Amino acid sequence: MKMFVAPLALAMGILSLNAWAQETTTEPVGTLNQEQCYLKGISEQLNCGSVRVPENYDAPEARSLAIHYVILPAVSENKKPDPLVILAGGPGQAATELAAMIDRMFRDVRQQRDIVLIDQRGTGRSDPLACEMSYVEELVKTDDEIDLAELSQQCLETHAGRDLTQYHTVNAIRDFEAVREALGYEQVNLYGGSYGSRAGLVYMREAPDAVRSAVLDAMAPVQVVVGPFGRHGAASFEQMLSDCAAEEGCRNAFPNLAETYQSLMANLSESPVPLTVRDPLTNQPTDILITAGRFSSVMRVGLYHPTTRQMLPFVIQRTSEGDYTPLTGLLGTTMTQSELYMGLTLSVLCSEDLARATPELLAEDGANDFIGSRTGDAFVDMCSVWPQAERPADWFEPVESDIPTLILSGELDPVTPPAWGEMAAETLSNSRHLVAPKGAHTIVGHTCANKLAAQFIKDLDLTALDASCLENQRAQPFILNSNGKGL
Repeated sequence: MKMFVAPLALAMGILSLNAWAQETTTEPVGTLNQEQCYLKGISEQLNCGSVRVPENYDAPEARSLAIHYVILPAVSENKKPDPLVILAGGPGQAATELAAMIDRMFRDVRQQRDIVLIDQRGTGRSDPLACEMSYVEELVKTDDEIDLAELSQQCLETHAGRDLTQYHTVNAIRDFEAVREALGYEQVNLYGGSYGSRAGLVYMREAPDAVRSAVLDAMAPVQVVVGPFGRHGAASFEQMLSDCAAEEGCRNAFPNLAETYQSLMANLSESPVPLTVRDPLTNQPTDILITAGRFSSVMRVGLYHPTTRQMLPFVIQRTSEGDYTPLTGLLGTTMTQSELYMGLTLSVLCSEDLARATPELLAEDGANDFIGSRTGDAFVDMCSVWPQAERPADWFEPVESDIPTLILSGELDPVTPPAWGEMAAETLSNSRHLVAPKGAHTIVGHTCANKLAAQFIKDLDLTALDASCLENQRAQPFILNSNGKGL
């Protein structure tokens, strides 16, 4: 589950395009609608529905929203009463659009428990905050020509009449609680990945009696600022360079990889390269200008997962030699990932995070020669026109809880470093933090952590978890040529 991909979307002008139509209704707050439905990637009929909630909980008679959910029913007839609730990431991912992946990852959990997917307000079918604009014309602009504030303003204008300051994490948890109560679940278990881990912490703080357990993967504690990812991306990139140098085949194939990257970035800054590629969604030819910003964004997102990380040395080398085929292949992979509803991303991050980003923090984050300050700068520009509201200071104090909590981290994560997991664990008295040495971002998707999570949710015994499978995971070998040598 690739969370926090917003900087790529911003740098490349790729915004959420295909929103569900907004619904208008006179149904009162609290109304529960239910129906049978099918979702892409899942053959069986599922239970779907919505619960109507206020847009502003302090003004319940004003505008309301339909919060949509999908239930993947437990396989066993003697199912447990407490489901697993999925808290999607981004912020800006729709949980129901991840259903097929969630079903695969948590197949063991589903043997005994329902899995509940709820589209956070502003995503999916929950009054989506999509940005209805074409990104094609942005792809042929240089980095300096892209006006992110103007793109943000265009998105804003598509959502007139909505109080965008009400689309924040605390209200999201209120919505999830409304769904839980309407469905009759006394308690739930939580899985939250990346931003979803922060949502999990807020859930534990706001409704502790409703939470039986929590699995928080790629931890983003409430006290840290997310959005500027330069420093952590650079650390992950340096580790990739070091791993390549330590592997004989990679070292011999790409002997001066760091210098090659820096030279390539300088050349792209001076002379961006125009290409025509096939759009991965429509297969139509699309013109694109390969700039330093776009290239480094693709590199950063490539670090999210071991299977794309292993391609990066080869992509860097071939691009530097004028062969753009590997780069366009990797670009297609990043463009087909699940979309973000950028209006929700900005509504959350501009008020909850970027408002706390001091000039000193931004300067420190940008002091690297991998991606520089591009991610932080992008959010600063976008947030400059987005509606914001001051949030209470206690929203950002460390969450204290004794709810059984499994914290998961990947040593190679370019976004949410293991240190953040340690930070959160300091005030979670009944927690255990497991780190996958060869894992990247949200490790339930590419390590044995999903099995560990299933065992933990079943037994709530943190000490019984045998994490040796994380330690014993083999590193993905680097790809050395177009035939896949090295695999």
